[in-house]
Parts: sequence; structure tokens; C-alpha cells
Amino acid sequence: MIRIILPPHLRTLAVVQGEVELEVAAPVTRRSVLDALEARYPMLRGAIRDHATLQRRPFLRFFACEQDLTHDPPDAPLPDAVASGKEPFIVLGAIAGG
Repeated sequence: MIRIILPPHLRTLAVVQGEVELEVAAPVTRRSVLDALEARYPMLRGAIRDHATLQRRPFLRFFACEQDLTHDPPDAPLPDAVASGKEPFIVLGAIAGG
């Protein structure tokens, strides 16, 4: 079971509270996690990644095991602690402005 923490605006959109848990087939990568998340919660399609390019939306970042994984290749394996469910995969909404 993969644990996913979403920012409040995406939890509201998906109508979930707290962490989301999903079964993700190996290999566990950012792409496979986001594919499974969007399959279970279709209302998130286009909110995390662009519909056409599947590139992450601006102001969203990805973290796991205290590491910024935002710029890692989407098919790079996630840390073992995430794949085993010990640590969550975190989608974080960045804040901008001044």
C-alpha cells in the first residue's frame, strides 16, 4: 500500500480526508503512483499533471523521505520506504507571491 499526502485543495477536490492509500504495482515510480491516484480519483486528472504532456503543474512539488523528488525522472523508482508504505509520498502545493 502506497501512502499519499495531498495538499488541502487537492483533498477537497478528491473529497478525501487525511492520507490516501493505493495499491500500486511494481516498480513504484512517481508516474505509476500518479497514474493510480488519477485512476482512483479521476477528478484529479489535470490538477497535478497537464492532460496532454503529463508534466507536473506549476506550484506543485513531490517529496518522500525528506527528499525533493520534483525534478527526478518520472520513471525513477521511489525510495523503498515509500514502496513499502513506511513513508508517504507527498504532493506539496508551493506558495508564491510577494
